[in-house]
Amino acid sequence: MIGGIRVPPVMSFTDSEFTRWFAEEVLPHEVALRTWLGARFPMLRDVDDVVQEAYSRLLRTRETGPIACPRAFLFVTARNLALNHLRHQRHERPAGTEEANPAEMIDGAAAIPDAIAVAEELRVLVAAIESLPARCRQIVTLRKIYGLSQKEVAARLGISEHTVESQGSIGLHKCLAYFRRHGYGRSPRR
Repeated sequence: MIGGIRVPPVMSFTDSEFTRWFAEEVLPHEVALRTWLGARFPMLRDVDDVVQEAYSRLLRTRETGPIACPRAFLFVTARNLALNHLRHQRHERPAGTEEANPAEMIDGAAAIPDAIAVAEELRVLVAAIESLPARCRQIVTLRKIYGLSQKEVAARLGISEHTVESQGSIGLHKCLAYFRRHGYGRSPRR
């Protein structure tokens, strides 16, 4: 045990070399790691378990050879362990408690390409809807974007439900044609 941390035996170090390396290269990051875990994963029940397991994995890896950046290794390992703990907590979560979505906790930089793709798809969808005739545009927007029923759309626009159905169908077909013209979707089957 070093500084209150359970340490697995490490064969490649003498006790003094190991103690010095651990004290100089790993322990100085503990406060920052705990603070980061608490801020990044507020739903995490036991930060101590995550920190302890991260230390254990770091030490097992160190047995196989040097670690270029112990701090980075420690933080990445702790992040992965925290995500695993949250997934496990989801299955044990008591009724009525809020579920944490681990995907929302991952660094935002990793999600940038996905966000760009979604923004582009949204831009094309908006352009397709804007290209519709006025009545089709109103109906498609009310039905597909706002989720109103045919009956609600008919009442709101003062038209028959049959008109809502046929104009909505025309609008969707025109949107699909727009997507195909702009390289989205498959060709129609014949």
